[in-house]
Amino acid sequence: MTGLQVADSFLVVDGAVRGLDLHRDRFLGSCAAAGVDAAAFWDQQIRRLPGFGRWFPRFELHDTGQLAVQRRPAPTTGGRVRVAVHEGPDPRTAPRTKGPDLDLLGELKAAAPHRADEILLVDTDGTALEAAYSAIAWWEDETLCFPPPDRPLLPSVTATLLRQLATAQGVPVAEHPRTSPDLQSREVWLLNALHGIRPVQAWNDSPIDPLPNSTAETWQSHLTALARPL
Repeated sequence: MTGLQVADSFLVVDGAVRGLDLHRDRFLGSCAAAGVDAAAFWDQQIRRLPGFGRWFPRFELHDTGQLAVQRRPAPTTGGRVRVAVHEGPDPRTAPRTKGPDLDLLGELKAAAPHRADEILLVDTDGTALEAAYSAIAWWEDETLCFPPPDRPLLPSVTATLLRQLATAQGVPVAEHPRTSPDLQSREVWLLNALHGIRPVQAWNDSPIDPLPNSTAETWQSHLTALARPL
């Protein structure tokens, strides 16, 4: 198979998905930027996805202009998360498009020190951006925070849904540049379509913190409730 130019994945559980329209918009927008109209392909393939079981399909545009979809069984979700901080500049070539850097990010994550489950990328000034396969959010008192949108960030469907939930519940939302040392004293969440919300329980080689007062489980249930039939 040729080089991956655009990709998008989402969790399907018994024929239901959260944020499917956002995934569609992101994929079609990235394909359009590459000169490909993928709307008919997307809509046709969505109708072919199984209506039972757990799946994690990946829609793809390759550098030949070929569209494809992988109908993959969903991996196990959840679990403890240890995060290592990437030493060095952000290696991505197209940080705002999901696809071109997936292989590179996979290699980076596989080589993460301290047997970490994810690796945090930082900007040139040390500002935390996102993990290899996850957006980040964190709490500052009662405010849910995200990195500033002018940074090189992949538009995250799960982060968008979480913002919408917070706004609907009257929870303050803010955007701040924070370094990894800033975050290590706060409750930090990793966000993606497969896992939803995973609270960070260890940084680098620090001990696991069970986070007994975490609200992640409650917010995860709110996210899960957003799933709608295909």
